[in-house]
Amino acid sequence: MRLRIFVEPQRGATYDQILAFATEAEALGFEGFFRSDHYLTTDEAGGWPGQSDSWTTLAGLARDTHRVRLGTLVTAATFRLPGPLAIAVAQVDAMSGGRVELGLGAAWHEREHRAFGIPFPPLAERFDRLEEQLTIITGLWATPPGETFSYTGRHYRLEANPAQVRPHQQPRPPVIVGGGGRPRTPRLAARFADEFNIAFAPLADCRAAFDRARAACMEIGRDPATLRLSAALTVCCGATDEEAERRAETVGRTPADLAEEGVGGRPAEVAAALAARIALGADTLYLQLLDLTDLDHLRLIAREVVPRLQGVDPPR
Repeated sequence: MRLRIFVEPQRGATYDQILAFATEAEALGFEGFFRSDHYLTTDEAGGWPGQSDSWTTLAGLARDTHRVRLGTLVTAATFRLPGPLAIAVAQVDAMSGGRVELGLGAAWHEREHRAFGIPFPPLAERFDRLEEQLTIITGLWATPPGETFSYTGRHYRLEANPAQVRPHQQPRPPVIVGGGGRPRTPRLAARFADEFNIAFAPLADCRAAFDRARAACMEIGRDPATLRLSAALTVCCGATDEEAERRAETVGRTPADLAEEGVGGRPAEVAAALAARIALGADTLYLQLLDLTDLDHLRLIAREVVPRLQGVDPPR
């Protein structure tokens, strides 16, 4: 079981605040520290002290942390061209000594794209671009030394790329594909990914998404056991009900929100909700913590929630 911390710095955070949270997560024994790939919040408020870029942040963390795994949940395929992205991820992987994972998705936040002048094509085209990006990035990383990589698709074309920037991890950094899309997302995960993720989903939806991912593997002759399954949940934990409610209120969450897309309450309640995802087959959990100034929240989870999950493993 891998427990990872997942943060949303577009809500407002300096690099030093992100680093403090990451180093504390590392010191407390969490296996990974992941961040979103957004430039704006999902509402009109927030975002101060300003935007940050995910891969710039991860490059800094690659040098400023030592053990914790690092990655995105998830990089927007609309934000970057696939060739340069393959180089950036490989370089940050090397900077970290092989601790990077690439989550890649089709993107969804239209207002964010408009605000920064980033094209936002229709959903079908975004998925087409995502598929081509996965093909190109994994293809570049898999190209043997001395050979070149070429690709011609509808949206991208590469001619005789020397593929000289190699990731530290071999054969490549792990790739994460996820989301609630029913037909294409599981198929892309089965074809390209090392991990399938479902984020902010009620238990029944999580079960259905995992079943679709397993079925997609079987359709192409892949052993479903070779695809890791993971879930992300917003967490607002408190030693008392009042403390949990205060933390939820601080980040703009209500009990109804948490019942739908996360978990709130005392450590035993949080641990039970996480254990329920593990019972469905999740071997990796991303705990979304939205207040990067609240290191005590991180410490409470490490002290009171994590021990309750020791020995809880997904079914084989």
